[in-house]
Amino acid sequence: MPTITYPGRLRRLYKASHIFFASLAGLFALLALSEATAAEQLLERARQQFKSIPTEMPVLKDNPVSQEKITLGKMLFFDPRLSSSHLISCNSCHNVGMGGGDNLETSIGHGWAKGPRNAPTVLNAVFNVAQFWDGRAEDLKTQAKGPVQAGVEMNNKPEQVEATLRSIPDYVSRFGKAFPGEKEPVTFDNMAKAIEVFEATLVTPHSRFDQFLAGKNEVLSGEEQNGLALFMDKGCSSCHNGVNLGGQAYFPFGVVEKPGSEMLPAADHGRFAVTKSASDAYVFRAAPLRNIALTAPYFHSGRAWSLEQAVAVMGQSQLGQKLTEAEVKAITAFLHTLTGEQPKVEYPLLPPSSASTPKPVAMLLDAKTP
Repeated sequence: MPTITYPGRLRRLYKASHIFFASLAGLFALLALSEATAAEQLLERARQQFKSIPTEMPVLKDNPVSQEKITLGKMLFFDPRLSSSHLISCNSCHNVGMGGGDNLETSIGHGWAKGPRNAPTVLNAVFNVAQFWDGRAEDLKTQAKGPVQAGVEMNNKPEQVEATLRSIPDYVSRFGKAFPGEKEPVTFDNMAKAIEVFEATLVTPHSRFDQFLAGKNEVLSGEEQNGLALFMDKGCSSCHNGVNLGGQAYFPFGVVEKPGSEMLPAADHGRFAVTKSASDAYVFRAAPLRNIALTAPYFHSGRAWSLEQAVAVMGQSQLGQKLTEAEVKAITAFLHTLTGEQPKVEYPLLPPSSASTPKPVAMLLDAKTP
């Protein structure tokens, strides 16, 4: 084979091209290394402020968990006979097939009355420091008693609930197994304890954000990682942190700038109704952000119907910053990564009423609180 020779000028060009492409490859390698380092730094920052949803059953205060109690609690959660009308169940406002809420501005209860606040999600609620927007219930079993008795919700009384449950033989048997050794296991308190145990199973692990926290950087896109960085840099995570990205502390709605009445109804004074302290006026529990993309509308008033709108309002009111359109879009993209595996709950077969079961009360439009 003949030897190919090149003129000096062509040899120099050939050598220069090799140097150029080698330098370009080195630059790409440095950029890739820089991006990997940035992702690792972002991960470390995130791990300092957030925790993954645990997969093991939470420990409940003064309420041991058992399979019998979980099964009973699920039945009670779906049973509308806990309401005086026999029409409204816990699942009516905290629908486990709709992100644990009802996707209404505020819930509709007894007598078609409109409730005062947006229904918080029941999913992952076990990780909140307290329940309700104003934190008036210290745990889920306390919370479970509230809507049953509220006139604008289920409009019932503890003694009527007990009479209903005791009139149904299958429930009497199930309460006995769930609360063994108790002389009278069918009580209003035990109803609430059983519901609490079931609700504690309604967790949503393995979101893409949880996978990111586990070290899988690639599960978040560049925009989503940028949104996470903005979420921390702008100060969102100062209120929305921990396992539930919120639900742990109370803050004024309008730390920097109070939003208008369309978002903050003047008549709802928030935590002030619980503490009677002037400093708690218009103070609410920071909303947990897990599965937030599934639970529109937003805020205690339910007045924000898009996640982008909610992000923009929070930036202005809580942080005093008018977020750019690109920043709102990136933060919203990050919030979508908080949607975890939804609990798969098979609708329970409820035991039939008996001849002695109290009859339902008509849902009159002028229904009063019992």
